[in-house]
Amino acid sequence: MAVSYLKKDSSQNEAIFSQEDWSSAYCNVEKELNNAELKLVKGSIPKQISGTFYRNGPGRLERGGRWVHHPFDGDGMIAAFKFDNGKIKITNRFVRTKEWKEEEKSQKFLYRGVFGTQKEGGLLANAFDIRLKNIANTHVIKLGNDLLALWEASSPYSLNPITLETNGISDLNGVLKKGEAFSAHPRFDPGHHKKERMVTFGVNTGPKSTIRLMEFSSEGEKAGSLLSDRKDSFNGFAFLHDFAITPNWAIFLQNAISFNPLPFLLGQKGAAQCLASKPDGNPQFLLIPRDCGKFAGAPPKTVNAPKGFVFHHLNAWEENEKINVESIFYDDFPSIGPDDNFRKIDFDLLPEGILKRCEINPNKNTFNCSTLSKQCCEFAMVNPYFEGLKSRFSWMATAEKKEGNGPLQAIKKFDSLKEEEISWSAAPRGFVSEPIFIPSQESKSEEDNGWVVVLVWNSIRSGTDLIILDSKDLTEKAILEVPISIPHGLHGSWVEN
Repeated sequence: MAVSYLKKDSSQNEAIFSQEDWSSAYCNVEKELNNAELKLVKGSIPKQISGTFYRNGPGRLERGGRWVHHPFDGDGMIAAFKFDNGKIKITNRFVRTKEWKEEEKSQKFLYRGVFGTQKEGGLLANAFDIRLKNIANTHVIKLGNDLLALWEASSPYSLNPITLETNGISDLNGVLKKGEAFSAHPRFDPGHHKKERMVTFGVNTGPKSTIRLMEFSSEGEKAGSLLSDRKDSFNGFAFLHDFAITPNWAIFLQNAISFNPLPFLLGQKGAAQCLASKPDGNPQFLLIPRDCGKFAGAPPKTVNAPKGFVFHHLNAWEENEKINVESIFYDDFPSIGPDDNFRKIDFDLLPEGILKRCEINPNKNTFNCSTLSKQCCEFAMVNPYFEGLKSRFSWMATAEKKEGNGPLQAIKKFDSLKEEEISWSAAPRGFVSEPIFIPSQESKSEEDNGWVVVLVWNSIRSGTDLIILDSKDLTEKAILEVPISIPHGLHGSWVEN
């Protein structure tokens, strides 16, 4: 089953999308709003939905006529969509980082970007300037009384969860050292050990890399307090954006990646552009026992992993002393070279993300890998109550076509038990971002009961729409126009009232 949100033009039968439509989403967010109501254009907002959908992503992509080299170098902009009694209101703010304030004042890029953005002045001005600009643009989560804007190469920024005013860099009550790396992709344990926890990590990379695994309380008066903390070192350069959890394990996939810092030091490339896949390398699963599980205190295990590159994992679970982890694999590390224009990339030249499942036997150091779907996908998720447990259903953003790479234009629900899928499409002129699952009161026992909310770039009106879908059949419950244009973005989260 497939439904379409934007009426297809019969003259575009052959063209799934146009490059101009897709790239038109890359723009600066020009306004900051306070409780502005979204315009309902179709359907009705389910009154059972009560809470806030937070979303982070690059909101400043151009300064003084110069563009960032890669959208991931754009300054973080938080949007908060508050659902209350059948209405949705938006508040949005840029994260007032030290660097954002300096560059806003000068209207120039004063710092180099990790993904290749150069400050003015050419090679001489950029050489040996190894300062990292904390752009706080990757994820946003609520922990205790703070809203945290995350960027994995440094510490989080704390914001007021209601007004989105920036409080400043947070050390999480003394847990983090100044500038210490803190993952932009935490996982929320729904209560495998009686209480809800946020599980996260930081990485100190080099020829030998150290992973710091941390767990925080995420409920009640002690929300935000550190519950466990361990460090483990592994051979090789660890490029880790995401991980997965089960009740007993934290599962990382160390891609076979090399890092040559010389072009970065000489001002020729951004740090991320100095990464390269090692075709003859040996990727590994890094299995770290959680301190609340039955293997607490035991040393970590390493198990060989499939070739390829992984940014994101879907979910993991344990069964018969084996660990299953579902991940999105690329054939190679997708990057944008120094001479490339990110607004004109050729999708056919980039590897697509393919959803696969690996069954890991930690006792025999073996794995079996199978492909779950050949359709290009990203930003996959499960019902949050099933995080770390065997789940039947998942939701993800996909390309419109069934095989090959392309921009994300559809939302797919995948039933792993029946190996069936249904889709909701925004093609040919709409482009989706990360879907967020909003649980209903029945979601703990009925896995696919709830709603999926997603921001869509509507190139017909050069604006952003918010779409609410029924998570069971992906039928449209409501379509709303957002009063600001929001570029293609990254991660978000849902917080109940």
